[in-house]
Amino acid sequence: MTEHVPAVRTEGLRRTYGDKRALDGLDMTVPRGTVHGVLGPNGSGKTTLVRTLATLLRVERGRAEVAGIDVGARPREVRKRIGLLGQHAAVDEELSGRQNLEMFGRLHRLGRPRAAARADALLERFGLEETGHKAVGSYSGGMRRRLDLAASLIVDPEVLFLDEPTTGLDPRGRTEVWNAVRSLVGGGTTVLLTTQYLEEADQLADRISVLDGGRVIAEGTADTLKAMVGGDRVDVVLRDRAGLPGAAAVLAEVAVAGTVEADEDARRVSAPVADRMAALTHVVRALHDRGIEAEDLTVRRPTLDEVFMHLTGGPADRVDRAGGAPHADRSGHDGKVSA
Repeated sequence: MTEHVPAVRTEGLRRTYGDKRALDGLDMTVPRGTVHGVLGPNGSGKTTLVRTLATLLRVERGRAEVAGIDVGARPREVRKRIGLLGQHAAVDEELSGRQNLEMFGRLHRLGRPRAAARADALLERFGLEETGHKAVGSYSGGMRRRLDLAASLIVDPEVLFLDEPTTGLDPRGRTEVWNAVRSLVGGGTTVLLTTQYLEEADQLADRISVLDGGRVIAEGTADTLKAMVGGDRVDVVLRDRAGLPGAAAVLAEVAVAGTVEADEDARRVSAPVADRMAALTHVVRALHDRGIEAEDLTVRRPTLDEVFMHLTGGPADRVDRAGGAPHADRSGHDGKVSA
């Protein structure tokens, strides 16, 4: 794959299930050698996109290319250049880690010696060489996902699709997978990552596409997406809920590009501000003058969760209770926001 050819490109990609549009004219370009995050609520089209690019679903309308190859016209050529890690483990728990990798190598027709050598190399690469002889059923969740990731790299793919790879893992297991993904990109692999974990995209992705209703409604780096919500924010956590109205009035005096948000359960008020230091100084003095005690006071950037709320009208983990129907675009934009 030459440098000027994107790792992934889609133009007007559409897919329907009955009267439901899973993909609705999706346009996306992923440069090679990067991690591209795809975020969206349930039903937004993330998994359908990955399954289409990985040739598991046919291209219904529009165009998709992976490694410069037309997915619809030459699916077999695409399969030679990709790896796929789905949401569920694909390894055999009764076999050892090494046996699993050797089996995948044989399925890819590497031959016994090459499959064994590749298994050893991948076990070492993912820190599993000491447990490679043990049955996978004894592995922790993080170890199992790292083995899954190793299995998806048997043929050393140019493009790797990771569909919510850390779902269900504890923080330690998630961190193990994150470190493995970083090492892949350092070796030149392009990764397209779908996730509902905002922190995961923040940690890994060079660029992020936000999906809703089967299309890209916003795109950019994590920082540029956060800037859509506004600049810095001031958060005040109070000792007593009774002070919330007064603290909200204080923040309203410095708030810009948005309203003051209050969380009674957390005893917290928050607002976007233009000048972080001036706003912080004003809030500290005003709270003192009004006799309102603060337990904590911070200045921070907006979170990707707040980006979701701004663009899609709901949190990233909202569940589609209509049985998988895509959501209408509630962002207020007629098309994609690019940053």
